[in-house]
Amino acid sequence: MPVKIRLQRHGKKGKPFYWIVAADARSKRDGRYLEKLGTYNPNVNPAAIDLDVDGTVKWLQNGAQPTDTAKAILSYKGAMLKNHLVGGIRKGAITEEQAEEKFEAWVEEKEAKITAKKESLAKTEADSKAKILETEAKINEERVAAVVEAENAAIKAAADAKAAAEAPEKVEEEAPETIDDAQAAAAEDGKISSVKEETESEEEKTDSEEEKSE
Repeated sequence: MPVKIRLQRHGKKGKPFYWIVAADARSKRDGRYLEKLGTYNPNVNPAAIDLDVDGTVKWLQNGAQPTDTAKAILSYKGAMLKNHLVGGIRKGAITEEQAEEKFEAWVEEKEAKITAKKESLAKTEADSKAKILETEAKINEERVAAVVEAENAAIKAAADAKAAAEAPEKVEEEAPETIDDAQAAAAEDGKISSVKEETESEEEKTDSEEEKSE
């Protein structure tokens, strides 16, 4: 019976979650399987993979063929390397201790790379959040400054309007007499002068008559 190591889809729509299974090559993709070997979650970064490496190697040694996607996952977790090392042991090219040592060294190096990637992603995310917070703080400061400026402008406008409203009243209080008042005053002065002149003329006339009578 031909066996395939492939992914079987689970999870919600838009958020797939996969089982890594060994299944009859003739069965449907999401149908019955022979053994569940692990899980693959692509919804996180880096992707989360849980794999039974030894169980997978047994299936590979028995002739199971992984699909392209499954093969990439098996290589990422070291299953393909361990299968190669087991083949070397069977041929007598290396000892079991040497194979285990090589595999452990590979695992340590791989974990170091994964850790470095996680730290890099965390730093990038932290820098991005810090930049967003800085931008938001700057925007808030600009908004506050704009509000303060608008309030100051409104206060100044109200003060200017009040000053403009009070100015005509003050001018009206201190303004000189109008043209009509000036003309009336001149006419009154003219009448007074005329009466005075007439009085003086009458007095002179009276004095002249008295002189003649003497």
